[in-house]
Amino acid sequence: MALLSRKPFGKIRDEVPTVESDQFIDLGAMSFEGEASSGGKGNIKVAEVYRYEDLADITQPVYEGSVMLIDYSHIANDTESLRRITSELKSVARDTNGDVAAIGGNFIVIAPNGMRIDRQKIRGGFR
Repeated sequence: MALLSRKPFGKIRDEVPTVESDQFIDLGAMSFEGEASSGGKGNIKVAEVYRYEDLADITQPVYEGSVMLIDYSHIANDTESLRRITSELKSVARDTNGDVAAIGGNFIVIAPNGMRIDRQKIRGGFR
């Protein structure tokens, strides 16, 4: 009967390692292989445009490979400035082989280097 006193597939309680409940791993401090660095290409940047002259600073990251989300709500009523800005952003998209699209009423997205913006919206199930 000594053979049956132990469970055939079970471990003895002393053999199982214990885990402290207050231990954690800081994933923000870790780096992983193949992960893009924070200063590299492929970032999504957010900008606000107040006038046409602001575009020089806004479009430079697009040439470096970043996606730009541009808030133009400050000039939304100025149709002439808005027309000039959208024309310039379209030429930047052509230069970088990218894409440009308006989102909602106050945002323009410009994606560089062969990236395309999908114009179909993904809608949730609840309406």
